[in-house]
Amino acid sequence: MAIDRLDGRLIELLAEEPRIGVLEASRRLGVARGTVQARLDRLQSNGVIRGFGPDVDPAALGYPVTAFATLEIKQGQGADVRNHLATVPEVLELHTTTGHGDMLCRLVARSNADLQRVIDRVVGFDGIM
Repeated sequence: MAIDRLDGRLIELLAEEPRIGVLEASRRLGVARGTVQARLDRLQSNGVIRGFGPDVDPAALGYPVTAFATLEIKQGQGADVRNHLATVPEVLELHTTTGHGDMLCRLVARSNADLQRVIDRVVGFDGIM
């Protein structure tokens, strides 16, 4: 989907102030409220804007340690591994990779010592080598 300058300005405004209302956005962008609403609806339905949820700081929640783990997955076990990792609340992101590992995992922990507990839980699954 191609976006134009107005779409770009709307996305920038929403990134800076995700709680801004449509009426205020239309005022700041200098366009009609209906125009902003239509653009917003289109951007959402096309998957350009995926959500307006809070951007949470793990450190502020008591998880100041961030780590990245490269996982090797047994052939044919990808879906099972994803399901397992979905049960580990300290796993924030998963990305499929190429090269030595199969998956890059962003983790958080309460401390460096706690990180070992998180890692043990992550790799404590038969589909992860």
